[in-house]
Amino acid sequence: MKDISIFFQPVDRSINSSNNDTLVNYIQQHTSACFPEIETSSIALFYVPEFRNSKYPSNVPSTDHFRQQLYDLYTGDNWSRPFYDLGTIYPGNSINDTYHAVAQVCKELIKKKCTPIIIGGSQDLTYALYKAYEELEQLVNLTTIDSKLDLGDVDQEISNDGWLSKIILHKPCFLFNYSNLGTQSHYISKKELSLFEKLYFDISRLGALNENITIAEPILRNTDILSFDLASIRYSDFPGAHYSSPNGFFGNEACRLARYTGISDKVSSIGFFNYYPNNLLTASEALLSQLIWYFVDGYQNRKGDFPIGSKKTYTKYRVFLEELSEEIIFSKSDKSGRWWMEVPYPSTKGVKYERHHLVPCSYEAYQEAMKGEIPNLWWQTFQKLG
Repeated sequence: MKDISIFFQPVDRSINSSNNDTLVNYIQQHTSACFPEIETSSIALFYVPEFRNSKYPSNVPSTDHFRQQLYDLYTGDNWSRPFYDLGTIYPGNSINDTYHAVAQVCKELIKKKCTPIIIGGSQDLTYALYKAYEELEQLVNLTTIDSKLDLGDVDQEISNDGWLSKIILHKPCFLFNYSNLGTQSHYISKKELSLFEKLYFDISRLGALNENITIAEPILRNTDILSFDLASIRYSDFPGAHYSSPNGFFGNEACRLARYTGISDKVSSIGFFNYYPNNLLTASEALLSQLIWYFVDGYQNRKGDFPIGSKKTYTKYRVFLEELSEEIIFSKSDKSGRWWMEVPYPSTKGVKYERHHLVPCSYEAYQEAMKGEIPNLWWQTFQKLG
């Protein structure tokens, strides 16, 4: 593993606790005296206070009060995997310098099978995170939790609310699928919706998730990168300094989404973005620390399901659909009870799509097939694989 310590400033505080069960005694910190030795099957947190491509680039303090809140929380059950706080990547001379630093750090961590948790900074940092996978030449699924689709104009400079088109149109393309959780219809144009439908991308509206948050679990289980826009949380629960939306996820719903993400064996990176701190401790810092906690708790309790473990011991269910004139094969994990379905892909594709043909699904998708209906998820995936 290359030396990534050169990109970081150490954690700028010493938080003490007499209780050995709190995270201050569990997290291995980057201090002025020592940079931690990264182990495999671990998690590494770092902060990137980069706001130059947002609408609010000035007078945003680089405080990290969320750490004070995080370190004071207790460890959860079965927490045995290493958890690091690598410190802070401060903005470079140019925005591209910051992107480069984030991409290089994430690349090295992912190669080491260490899952980075980025605390941002504006959401265009997702582009830098994606660049890490490009250097690894890994085809990925990207999911955002966002009230909007940050598509932007490909002819314009990248920005906090206009970065997704840079990924979709990037050559070579390593994006297999994009999903969004929490869209609000009044923020989405018909043109954007039409484009996303043509690309067979997945959009789950806020109202549907408020009614049944479990809709998100299979989507997050199929994700490599999660970009969490903290502005998707309603203002009453996350009083950010520069935005105020009356609608959005409740705090407990956001924590549940974070845990779904953590427990997914496929997720290899996550970013919590649009954290605009001020000089005071607020409910925002408390909720951000809890979002991190629930992601870590999910990670610590991963089951080793596909694609990490073998699916040979899964229980298989075969459903013949007359419309397809063939079977759909469903698999149920013997470890977690979660469901997948197989989607065929041309043999000419080789191993490129091997990680993507077994698609996480819900029990409801199996029930849908039992009624003789083709699950929409199966059809969307089949179109992309072809």
